[in-house]
Amino acid sequence: MTWGCRSTSAPSAGGEASPKPAVQDASAPDEAEEPARTAPAATESKDKRPVLVCFGDSLTAGLGTGAGQSYPDYLQADLDKLHYRYRVVNEGISGNTTKDGVERLPEVLALHPAVAVVEFGGNDGLRGLRIDDTRANLDEIVRTLKGAGVKVALAGITLPPNYGPDYIKQFDDTYSVLAKKYRVPMLPFLLKDVYGQPGMMQRDEIHATAKGNVVVARNVATLVAPLLKK
Repeated sequence: MTWGCRSTSAPSAGGEASPKPAVQDASAPDEAEEPARTAPAATESKDKRPVLVCFGDSLTAGLGTGAGQSYPDYLQADLDKLHYRYRVVNEGISGNTTKDGVERLPEVLALHPAVAVVEFGGNDGLRGLRIDDTRANLDEIVRTLKGAGVKVALAGITLPPNYGPDYIKQFDDTYSVLAKKYRVPMLPFLLKDVYGQPGMMQRDEIHATAKGNVVVARNVATLVAPLLKK
């Protein structure tokens, strides 16, 4: 399993990075494989619906898929069908780490979101960054959003097995620790029912295809439904 937006090295037993790349370079992702659904324009100033922001890295941005084929695009369509009147805004940027997420908090808060789906950590893990730093950054993101009155949901990710069981366990536990601490709903694995399924993942085995993002959106819709009002 390989997650994130760029190639990197796995940490050795002593915590230092090994020179062997853990993933292929994702600079040439697959072409989109499915026509985009039609989603409402998110930039219309007259749109007074509450904002649901999807805040994360390339998995949120929809790297390697066509316009309108990221999971937030499909989430908008799903919420519309379920008669939830929210405007989904995609705040995913490829390559972002949790530190980048902290730095982007002011622009996300400027959207005055009612709900935020937070998806960060894959790039931290792939680069072998300290778990304590990743956890502190995610903590700051969740704490800041909740402090501003935003309802938060966490979307987790995991790492390939060559990162070692101890590092992976600490990494995975980050999401459950924060979900419990802040009493927020959590999706342990964003690519649930997507990874390893035919046609669901791009050739880089990192990013979902358009078809995969349809499933991701459904998972996220189930995650956030208790936070929404009709």
